[in-house]
Amino acid sequence: MSRAPASLLAPVAALARRAALEILAVYGSGQLAATLKADASPLTHADTRAHGLIVAGLHALAPAVPVLSEEGGMPAWAERRGWGRYWLVDPLDGTREFLAGNGEFTVNIALIEAHRPVLGVVHVPVREVSYQGLPGAGAWRESGGVRTALKVSPASATPVRVAASRSHRGSSLGAFLAQLGPHALLEVGSALKFCLLAEGAADVYPRLGPTSEWDTAAAHAVLLGAGGEVRTLDGAPLHYNLRDSLINPHFVAFGPGDRDWLALTRTPAAPA
Repeated sequence: MSRAPASLLAPVAALARRAALEILAVYGSGQLAATLKADASPLTHADTRAHGLIVAGLHALAPAVPVLSEEGGMPAWAERRGWGRYWLVDPLDGTREFLAGNGEFTVNIALIEAHRPVLGVVHVPVREVSYQGLPGAGAWRESGGVRTALKVSPASATPVRVAASRSHRGSSLGAFLAQLGPHALLEVGSALKFCLLAEGAADVYPRLGPTSEWDTAAAHAVLLGAGGEVRTLDGAPLHYNLRDSLINPHFVAFGPGDRDWLALTRTPAAPA
């Protein structure tokens, strides 16, 4: 019998903390050299150490559940399309932030069921903070043994607080911001943009450039648990493992629902 997501949250959070120690051992050594993967993204020894620990831990926790990790071999679509339940992992999200030494990198572990995240843990190694989410049940921030419930902001601030990538800026972001009007731009790396929304510190995160499914799934679960949403530009909820490609469509993540955020991604009609 499959274990319920709620029963898996604590052991997954503990596993993310253990992976963080592997990452910090490399981070603290100053040996931050990277190689380039086939897609030209960087890979460090910290990525591979965290990957090995997480995959082994998840297999021990739920032996029958497949693991899809950024740093693992990519199963063929013919195999993946039959997965009803699987783990989706980014052992070190924000490798560029890791190499820059700014601390804005995370360990991301999500459980996907029926193409939607049902559990997510986003651990921030440098801050020793864990964001945890169970969509439909809640979201929490855990630090120093203290667990605090998270809730998105009930209404957007003035000016609107916009989370944006520190290292990856979509070419359409400027047009979104121009339509939005007065705003405060919060630039941060990795999955932390979603976490800002979940804790009510930001209002909207328009991602109008490429992301991979392992970049978003864990933090997506946290945001859903906190009462937020992630919608593709056609208004549909963001789903996972629907096609061969693991590149997400463009999306808008938001906390408060008092504005039509998706309307800001559409080109205004020309004056008559």
